[in-house]
Amino acid sequence: MRVLGVDPGLTRCGLGIVESTSPQKLVMIGVGVIQTDVDATLDQRLLELERELIKWIDQYKPDVVAVERVFSQLNVRTAMATGQAAGIALLIAARKGIPVAMHTPSEVKAAVTGSGRADKKQVATMVAKLLGLKEIPKPVDSTDALALAICHHWRGSGNARIAAGLVKEKARIARVKKVGK
Repeated sequence: MRVLGVDPGLTRCGLGIVESTSPQKLVMIGVGVIQTDVDATLDQRLLELERELIKWIDQYKPDVVAVERVFSQLNVRTAMATGQAAGIALLIAARKGIPVAMHTPSEVKAAVTGSGRADKKQVATMVAKLLGLKEIPKPVDSTDALALAICHHWRGSGNARIAAGLVKEKARIARVKKVGK
């Protein structure tokens, strides 16, 4: 499975592609940041995000797009910009028929470090370790995107297997009930 992690932002949008080569082996396929011109109008910045995200999706062909769930206690303006950037990623994935998963920052931190309260340095260190990287990718937005992809591999795929199992179990129960009539 190949996951595109998106750490949404209007000024800097982190992107990271992580692929699983076996259940416990993850490999970084690509990492980067989309930067938009802070002097450009909002519509032009969103258009630039769309163009660049489409290029990444077309180039790397992810099976899933994992996006950080927007959360901000303090700065409404930042939350709005982050939400707009996240919306672009969600829209593109929907248009291309790619499943989307959203993970909170705490879920990502817990999946990568074991603690939902880990700081950015701890997350970055674990991302490098888990992916066998010699250096921590910079800027931090790109590391956060890789962490999102890792989180989805470990949490999202498990949740998907549970959901598929529940569907199969419901179908089995329905067949048993039908035969019993």
